[in-house]
Amino acid sequence: MYKTIFEITKMDCPSEESLIRMKLDGISGIANLKFDIPNRKLTVFHNEEVDLIEKSVIELNLGGKRVSTERTNQTNFEENTNQKKLLWAVLGINAAFFIIEMTTGIISKSMGLVADSLDMLADSFVYGISLFAVGGTLTRKKRIAKLAGYFQITLALLGFVEVLRRFFGAEKLPNFSTMIIVSVLALIANGICLYILQKSKSKEEAHMKASMIFTSNDIIINLGVITAGVLVHWLNSNKPDLIIGTIVFVLVIQGAFRILKLSK
Repeated sequence: MYKTIFEITKMDCPSEESLIRMKLDGISGIANLKFDIPNRKLTVFHNEEVDLIEKSVIELNLGGKRVSTERTNQTNFEENTNQKKLLWAVLGINAAFFIIEMTTGIISKSMGLVADSLDMLADSFVYGISLFAVGGTLTRKKRIAKLAGYFQITLALLGFVEVLRRFFGAEKLPNFSTMIIVSVLALIANGICLYILQKSKSKEEAHMKASMIFTSNDIIINLGVITAGVLVHWLNSNKPDLIIGTIVFVLVIQGAFRILKLSK
C-alpha cells in the first residue's frame, strides 16, 4: 500500500472535494481518500502506481501537485456512514437558496443576486452528481456531468447578455436592501453547509473551520454582493451590481468547465 500526498491550492470548499472524488472514482487501486480542506491537502491511499492518479488530479486545474509518495502499512480506514446524509443536507440548502436568490434577484433587479444564485446552483450540481452517480456506471456519471456543465454555461451566458443590456440601457436601480439582506442570509447558509460537511471530520480539525470559512469562494462572493449593494446605494448607480454579477458569472463558467472535465 502506498500513501501519496497532494497539495490542491484551489481546494477552497467541499464542492472541490466532491469534484476530486468524482474524478478519481473510476480509478482502480485507490483504497481511500483523505481530505484536509483547510490545509488544501489530499492524501490518497492506493495499491498501484501513482501516475494515473497524479494525471487525473492535475487535469482538474485546481492547482494540484504531488508532494510525496511513500509506503504505508495502513489498511483499515474509517468509513463515514453519514456522508450521503450530509450531502443531501447541503444539496437541499444550496438548491433552496438558488430559488430564493434567483427569485429575489429578478424582483429586485439585482444581477449580483441572480449570479450568486447560479453559483449556488453550481454547488447543487456538484453535490447532486455525487449523490445520483453513487452506484451508477462511469458512463452515467459522465452523462450527468456533461448535461449539468452545459446547462450551467447556458445560464451564465444568458446572464452576461442581460448584464450588457442593463449596462447600455436605462434600467431602474436594484433594491440595495434586498441585495444585502438576502446575501447575508446566503452567507449564513454557506457557513451552515461548511459546518455540516465538517461534522464528518475529526474533532481535532474543529479549530480550523473558521479559516476554512473565510477562504471559501462562496463566502467571498456573498461578501462581494453585500459590498455591491452598499455601493449601489452610496453611488446611486447600478454599475457595482453589474460588475459583481459579471465576476460571479465568470466563476460560474469556470466551475462549469471543471464539471465538464468529469465527462471526458
